[in-house]
Amino acid sequence: MSPVQLVLATHNAHKVVELRRILGDKLDGIDLIGYDGPEPVEDGDTFGANALIKARAAAKHTGLAAIADDSGISVDALGGAPGIHSARYAGNRDDRENLELLLANLAGITDRSAQFDCAAAFVVGDFEHVEDGVWPGSVLLEPAGVGGFGYDPVFRPEGLEVSAAQLTADEKNAISHRARAFGQIMPVVRQRLL
Repeated sequence: MSPVQLVLATHNAHKVVELRRILGDKLDGIDLIGYDGPEPVEDGDTFGANALIKARAAAKHTGLAAIADDSGISVDALGGAPGIHSARYAGNRDDRENLELLLANLAGITDRSAQFDCAAAFVVGDFEHVEDGVWPGSVLLEPAGVGGFGYDPVFRPEGLEVSAAQLTADEKNAISHRARAFGQIMPVVRQRLL
């Protein structure tokens, strides 16, 4: 029997690689395929709303079941910013500029509590489901490490003495916000598709 196809609704190559690693054996019987269709306007006011917008668009475009996520960093001292605007915090999709703006906005602030948030959405036909994953931690004073992407070099996960960018891919994928959200949604995906 051929594997069931499931579209991963993202144009972000980093997320595709990371999610395939995270899901690993949870994909048994499921062929996770890339998405090259149009990018929808992400105008939701929550991570969950934006994840659903992406999953709906991919499902509609391909006629297949789709999963998507929306994620970002939320900093307590900044009222939750950058939050859903994390990818374009500095006005574009430049990771370095986003990271530098975050550090500039936190200059002189001692409470650097933050969390990575991820909402994973699954859409098949008329069925929709969302799960959330949170990775608590804090923002470092300066970048450390060369792994990961986005805000990883300045995010220190709770209970660790290193940045997310200093973790191996396997270490990060075992405990990240994305791993938590997709770990919770995959049983629903498998129940619906297999």
